[in-house]
Amino acid sequence: MKVLIGVDGSPASFAGVSLVGRLLDQRSDEVAIYFSPAELHRRMPWGQTLLEGASAALFNEAESRLPQPFTRKVEAIVSTKSAAAGILEAALGWRADLVVVGASNTMSLEKVLLGSVSRAVVHGAQLPVLVVRNPPPENQPIRALACHHPASAAAVAAIAGKLHWPAESSGEVIGVAESLLAGPLPAWLEKKVRHPDTEAIAVAWQQEHDNDVGALGARLTAFQETLPPVFRGCPPILVQGNPGDQIRAHVRDHGDNLVIIGRTPTDQLTRWLLGSTSEAVLTGVPASVLLVPVEKS
Repeated sequence: MKVLIGVDGSPASFAGVSLVGRLLDQRSDEVAIYFSPAELHRRMPWGQTLLEGASAALFNEAESRLPQPFTRKVEAIVSTKSAAAGILEAALGWRADLVVVGASNTMSLEKVLLGSVSRAVVHGAQLPVLVVRNPPPENQPIRALACHHPASAAAVAAIAGKLHWPAESSGEVIGVAESLLAGPLPAWLEKKVRHPDTEAIAVAWQQEHDNDVGALGARLTAFQETLPPVFRGCPPILVQGNPGDQIRAHVRDHGDNLVIIGRTPTDQLTRWLLGSTSEAVLTGVPASVLLVPVEKS
């Protein structure tokens, strides 16, 4: 697997190097470290000599965060373009399989409204992007959560299978039942005395919900079997409700530090009206998020 890591000298970008380093195979994976002297110069308008020295130090620091030694030499990719555009161009030219970027631990309103390098890369890339936030320390295990959706299950399993999972890692699988009828029979239909029409609605409502949950349970089991062994240690988690809300709640309550989720295409109107599950997870969890794009069929 070929992994491109964008660094800019910030703690978040170096944290990205450290986390992905734990998920790589030193014997077979290839790594390129991307940075832009132009971005460094914009923030610190030094002379050329100081700029070159700072760039070299930045690359050396990033490389030192990787497990040593790698069989293949770590490449340095330098660009004069802006960070997001440069990373996307480099990933395409180098034929990367995965892009890694760091994200700030804070989620200010300004970042949500105006975006950031990580968000620009996520929305511009046609390949998986790992956005690193609050990675676990080296002495703590990686706790991963693989999110199921019929459209992205195969793509999520494929990228999870390419990663090298440390022995101490643990993984879970989650699926959310999102019935058109919004879940189990609501309280207003649970009455001892019902009109015949109301009774028919209640029966149909409950039947559809039960069918949805049963079908999802079977799909979750099949999905789990396609994932690496680290994800097969416990039964799949089946919850009901809004997918974004349920995934965020699980991460918050169980301390997952890496979420793998598909990013299925939506048109602009749908995204504006209903939101996107992957977007809700990316902006709503304190964990790192690996977003896997799925092409529109």
